[in-house]
Amino acid sequence: MATYDGPVRVVLRMEIAPGREAEFEAVWVEIGRLIAARPANRGQVLVRSTEEYGGRVYYVFTDWADEAAFREFELSAEHVEHRRRLQPLRIGGEMTVTRIVHDLRSPVPAAD
Repeated sequence: MATYDGPVRVVLRMEIAPGREAEFEAVWVEIGRLIAARPANRGQVLVRSTEEYGGRVYYVFTDWADEAAFREFELSAEHVEHRRRLQPLRIGGEMTVTRIVHDLRSPVPAAD
């Protein structure tokens, strides 16, 4: 499989077990901070759907310097451990690796 030599955004969709949303968010923040410390990671965002399955669906958008760096992380023992910790909280999910074509950001920061 060829990899894209440029910035990529990985999109994860995760359906969380009922009643475990707060636990998922806490574990995700802990893991997310570790991932954000990796030199090739360009940042992450966790969002929660307001429409799907009563708010039990989350999306993670994580940016990487290039696809090779992401794939290296994806196969690492560190990532296997992250998945092991999140697995009991999830009841479904999927991942898509995308190539960033345009990234237009608002000058107004998002509300907390």
